[in-house]
Amino acid sequence: MDPITIVLALAGLGLGFGANTVLTKRRLGAAQDDAEKERAEAKKEADKLLDEAREEAAKVAEATRKEEQSRRKELKDLEQRLINREESLDTKLDELDKRTERLRKGEDEVEKLKNEIREIRTRQQEKLEKVAKLSKQEAAEKLMQMTERDIRDDLLGLVNKLQNEARENADEQAALILTSAMERMSSEVTAERTVASVKLEDEDMKGRIIGKEGRNIQSLQRATGVDIMVDDTPGYIVLSSFDPVRREVARQALEMLMKDGRIHPGRIEEIVEKAQKNVEKDVIRAGEDAAREVGIIGIPKEILHLLGELKYRTSYGQNVLKHSTEMAHIAGIIAEEVGANVKIAKYAALVHDLGKALTHKMEGKHHHISGEMLRKYGAPEAVALAAEQHHDDVEATTVEALIVRTVDAISASRPGARNISAENFGERMRDLENVANGFEGIEKSYAISAGREVRVFVKPHEIDDLSAIKLARDIATKIESSMQYPGTIKVNVIRETRAIEFAK
Repeated sequence: MDPITIVLALAGLGLGFGANTVLTKRRLGAAQDDAEKERAEAKKEADKLLDEAREEAAKVAEATRKEEQSRRKELKDLEQRLINREESLDTKLDELDKRTERLRKGEDEVEKLKNEIREIRTRQQEKLEKVAKLSKQEAAEKLMQMTERDIRDDLLGLVNKLQNEARENADEQAALILTSAMERMSSEVTAERTVASVKLEDEDMKGRIIGKEGRNIQSLQRATGVDIMVDDTPGYIVLSSFDPVRREVARQALEMLMKDGRIHPGRIEEIVEKAQKNVEKDVIRAGEDAAREVGIIGIPKEILHLLGELKYRTSYGQNVLKHSTEMAHIAGIIAEEVGANVKIAKYAALVHDLGKALTHKMEGKHHHISGEMLRKYGAPEAVALAAEQHHDDVEATTVEALIVRTVDAISASRPGARNISAENFGERMRDLENVANGFEGIEKSYAISAGREVRVFVKPHEIDDLSAIKLARDIATKIESSMQYPGTIKVNVIRETRAIEFAK
């Protein structure tokens, strides 16, 4: 090989190695610069994050400090309130101790006064015996008269209290007994409400209804459970029964038999069965119509059936079903006005007299039976309670019960509700006032509340308080003996003294 070529090759290798070394140093220097820059940026970012963390920590510490101060303040306020309450209780206890001490002293003074009164009475009795030369018994009577004058006001209060208690316990019980008796007992008062009559086309029909040896009428009575009287009233057959549904079945059966013309025991049984189905349909339809009219849905069918039977019931001539539907409408209006449960009030008012459909079959007052039946057949407890409490012998515990009690009085006492014409109503009001005006010492009197109350004003200079109590009893006795009326009448005697002067 040529030496020049070898020298050139070695020179090229040396140059290449030097150039590579220079490039490598340059690259290392650039990488080091980049690393320094990144380290500087990282340090800058770390410082920034550290500052933010310090600020956040400071904020948290400040919030914690404020919360701690707030809690300490609340604890301090609570402690202060407890201290104030303790001081107030201590003050009240001191006052109670002082009051107890005063009461004890008062009791001692009362006992002392009692002893003084006893001593005064004893001395008065001795003086009476000496001065009036009275015996011990006579002196005691005089002393009793003096004592009676002293305690006259106490006696008046006692008499009023006893009379009020007797009236509260007796009036409602008497009214309930009378209303139950109207449908249960046979008397002149209830005769027109426990009988029905069927007009005959001709007198020959009587013989056909009686039948040979009375077997037709006996079969009819046995099938219906109704007493049938054919000879009491010319042109009519009278049906008598305390069960109004049976009476209606007998009436329809008899009318169908007379229209059909075939009257014999076999036919009677068929007709009676048909009449029973017709009346049953009428009963169910009447109950459903009543519920639909007042807008109550979901009433159990057993309750609707009993409600429909009220169509054939009356109370002092007032149809019980119509009375109940009227009450339901009024109860809804009142309940809405006072904020009570409208549905409960209307429901209870509609079924409050349900027991009257069963009073001839079950023992007990009709409102108690109503509550029992409503619970038995699944009516809401609030409805059963309000229906059961619509008379005063059971305390009303709900607003709805008070509403039912109120609308019952409204429906029954309004003029014309119980088959009383306007003329008869006005005449009864006048008679009631005339009875009161017939006594001495009466200034004026007014019949109010549809005749359920008579308000009597007396002359205070002629009638004292005890005489007013006796006058009220005398007027009530006179009304009972001289007038006929449904329910009860309250006699309210008012004695007042007025002092009038003029400033000139």
